[in-house]
This record gives sequence, C-alpha cells and structure tokens, in this order.
Amino acid sequence: MNRLLLSAILATSFCLLSLATSTHAEEPTVGKWVSLFNGKDLEGWTPKIRNHELGDNFANTFRVEDGLLKVRYDGYEAFDQTFGHLFYNQPFSNYRFRVEHRFVGDQCKGGPGWATRNSGVMIHGEDPKTMAVDQDFPVSIEVQLLGGNGKDKRTTANLCTPGTNVVMNGDLFMPHCTSSTSETYHGEQWVTVEIEVHGNRLIKHIIDGKTVLQYGQPQLDERDGHAKELAEKQGTVQLSGGSISLQSESHPIDFRKVEIMILEDE
Repeated sequence: MNRLLLSAILATSFCLLSLATSTHAEEPTVGKWVSLFNGKDLEGWTPKIRNHELGDNFANTFRVEDGLLKVRYDGYEAFDQTFGHLFYNQPFSNYRFRVEHRFVGDQCKGGPGWATRNSGVMIHGEDPKTMAVDQDFPVSIEVQLLGGNGKDKRTTANLCTPGTNVVMNGDLFMPHCTSSTSETYHGEQWVTVEIEVHGNRLIKHIIDGKTVLQYGQPQLDERDGHAKELAEKQGTVQLSGGSISLQSESHPIDFRKVEIMILEDE
C-alpha cells in the first residue's frame, strides 16, 4: 500500500472516530430544532444548587446516564430545601424550547409535599452569577412541570413567577402560580412540553400542539428585593430574554430531549 493511500485511510478513520466520539451539542440555529443536550455529559450546562457555589454539582444531582439527563438525590441524606437549577450557558430571547421528560421513583426524603412529582423549566432567568449562594430560585419565569398522583387532577405546564410578574388578558397578573388547561399525566410516562417565546411580547405553553397557557410582558417584581436590584442594574423591569435552566426540586426526573429552535428577532 503506498504512502498516499495509507495517509488518506488514516485521515478518514480519524475523522470518523472524531465524529463518533464528539460530545458537542449542535449550535442553536434560526428555524431549526437542535438539541442543547449531547446525550453524553453536561457540556454547555452549569449547575447552581442552593448553599453551594456556582458550578458545584453537589452529590452528582445532575448527571447523564443511558443517554438521559437525570436529576437524582441518592447522594442526599435529606433534601433540606436544597433546590437546584442547571443553567444552559447562553441566554435567549426569541425561540421555541421543548423538553421530553418523565418523573420516576420516589421523592427525596425531606422534600416538601408540594414538590412531589414537581420540576420546571426556568426562562427569562437571571444570570446564575448574580444569584446568592443561599438563593433557592433564580428570578425568572417558571414553566412548571407536574405529574399526577394516579387519581387526582393536576395540570402541568403551569406558570410560576419567582421575583417576576406577567400581563395576562391585558392586566398585570401577580399571583405566584397559575394553572394551565392541560390534561393530567400520571405515572412514569414521557410528556413533551414546548415553550414559545417572543421576547417581551408573548409566551405560550404548549402540549401536543395545543396552547394551554399564554401571557405577555414578563417583568421583574420590585416587591422582591433581589428582583428590584436586577431592575436597577438593567434600567427597566421588563424582561426580553435571559437564561434557561432545568430544576431539581426533590423528585427524580429524566429528560431525554432538550431542544431549541431560534426564531427571527422581532
């Protein structure tokens, strides 16, 4: 075998090996669904867990196993209000975001009753670098993910507003949590929730192609001291974009898809 042919074979083999072992998720793209999770590790994501420094993945709370992004508590003696969030390392403003998730197993010992089969996607969130070490939730808009208990009605893709408010039906809407019109999803079934975000203008929560909740003008709530500080720094209470994060709230959850499609700026 001549040297040129051997070199070509080796180069091709190296390229194929590089593709096979690459752990990079695809870059977010306008008009195309891409995964923010590479199926192998937490590249591109940073944990912030209460009472721990940014980047400290306490007790391996967030992990990748069997191609799934998992939230687990087997390293906890008790939950003890140790709320956590896994932040993607890039903010977004206009996009569609979707997760395919399921709740599994039993809640961590010491988790609050309301957090059973409870997690969420935080959007328009603050930079995790601005969070205090003991801060429980980022100032953000939460798309709440909830599972049923096997018998009672419990909607999912609800809205919660840690340090924020929204406008709904033309009025400033200030309750902390608001139910969607979704069905209840019991057991360990996979559920897909999509969020359509148009900056400060409109946000929709979507399940199976059906909008189950929508609102606009997400904004900082100056009744909250930390949110007021953030408003003073940015010069307005209005939120047009921000971080995206996935929650750890004491119940194990799996994510097998975490995807985004960038929309044209408006």
